[in-house]
Amino acid sequence: MGILFSVCGFWKNTESDDILEIQYSFAERKGIVKMRKVILDCDPGHDDAFAIMLAAQHFDLLGVTTVGGNGTLENVTRNALVVLEQIGKTDIPVFPGHAGPSTHELVTAPNVHGNSGLDGPVVSPPRRKPEKKHAVDFIVDTVMNNDDVTLIATGPLTNIAAALNREPEISKKASGLYIMGGGAYAGNWTAAAEFNIWVDAEAAYKVFHSGIDLHMVGVNLTRQCPVDSAFIDRLRGIGNHTGEFCAQLCDFFSKGGDAHLHDACAVAWLIDPSLIESAYLHVDIELNGLLTRGMTVTDLRFLQTTKPDADIDLTSTARWDDPEEGSPFRGKAPNTHVAFRLDYEGFCKLLTKTIANYP
Repeated sequence: MGILFSVCGFWKNTESDDILEIQYSFAERKGIVKMRKVILDCDPGHDDAFAIMLAAQHFDLLGVTTVGGNGTLENVTRNALVVLEQIGKTDIPVFPGHAGPSTHELVTAPNVHGNSGLDGPVVSPPRRKPEKKHAVDFIVDTVMNNDDVTLIATGPLTNIAAALNREPEISKKASGLYIMGGGAYAGNWTAAAEFNIWVDAEAAYKVFHSGIDLHMVGVNLTRQCPVDSAFIDRLRGIGNHTGEFCAQLCDFFSKGGDAHLHDACAVAWLIDPSLIESAYLHVDIELNGLLTRGMTVTDLRFLQTTKPDADIDLTSTARWDDPEEGSPFRGKAPNTHVAFRLDYEGFCKLLTKTIANYP
């Protein structure tokens, strides 16, 4: 007999997944399981599509907000509507937000996501329109008028920073913020900076200095989540419409040979915290560096190890405020839970099970 328990809206079973799904469905219908309330701020984007699919099934997804990033605001908003339509979740509203940063012009990534931002599958235009309410207004109103709303951001942090500027109490009122952005060691758009943070570094600076309970999934973690031929075969093997849609997304996304499901990792961490190992560290945003603008400067000094085959030791019990002999000052207090290691097989099982539950 399997044991049922819930972690942040995700379900686990020690023996039988089949029995578990029946138990979970019954519990949800009876109101025993309370789904976590979530807003997903994104810029779809192939990997954002998978983030939407995970969030729409495992949480009470109150709304999807869009921001200029991987593509123009018009394109990413359309793409969010397309993804929700493909998975049969047309009851989830989509709120367009800022078209780009306030300090400079938007830079997009057609070299990665194609001209539409979601090249690959041939799909019809979405049948419904986005909401007229601005994403920032929706975020502020929803967080301030509800208890326990968690924010997930998988694009530039322009909307989130604007919401914090509008209502600073969001940093205390929200249950937390999970972002895909940055990197503990290096970047992907530049040698030092990851794309989402680099696109609007000023917004990222605002968010990282806001005091919100912050979880960062950077490219140091997401490189452990490759989109390769075996992964695509796994998606296609699900045998339903959504699985084929996802496989076609990945056919295009992986054509450059170096694709990873960055954004889905941030959602997966909230669904099942056991999938990711992390450390609580101080992270700041570089705004002025000629070569390092947009870098998430991560203080790893307290995880350093003398082991020749490792740069850091996640089992370290050192604290930021432990006085080191001859060095009483050890930096600033931690402000970010930084992801380091992914259970890739566990992630794949979560994702494929999720996709299998769609049409």
